[in-house]
Amino acid sequence: MQSPFNIGDTLHYRKVVTPEDVAAFHGKEVHPVCSTFALARDIEWTSRQFVLQMCDSDEEGVGTMLTITHQGPAFVGDEVVFTARILHLEGHELRCTYEARVGDRLIATGETGQKIMKRSRLEALFNKR
Repeated sequence: MQSPFNIGDTLHYRKVVTPEDVAAFHGKEVHPVCSTFALARDIEWTSRQFVLQMCDSDEEGVGTMLTITHQGPAFVGDEVVFTARILHLEGHELRCTYEARVGDRLIATGETGQKIMKRSRLEALFNKR
């Protein structure tokens, strides 16, 4: 594992909300805004950018936690800018805070957690099933 980052370092990801991102269950739209599920996917992708640069070729990141506090809606066509900031980096564990914004509007805040593990250990855990 490499550790080229420090507490407070940030990375960004931009995503335009599509019709596939709206809140819907079993084909029925609930709200015409970005769903919690879609936000979660893009939040995890944002903080994963740190992990991808930290992992050696025999390692992989695993999500350990995610919190989302909604602050406002993101509509289809809006560009959401996700910013992840390293909060905690110790050993093989990484925690980030993040915010998601559309322009000046705050959409969501929270934290993510990831752990970097050897791929062989992950495979062994998954094969126990």
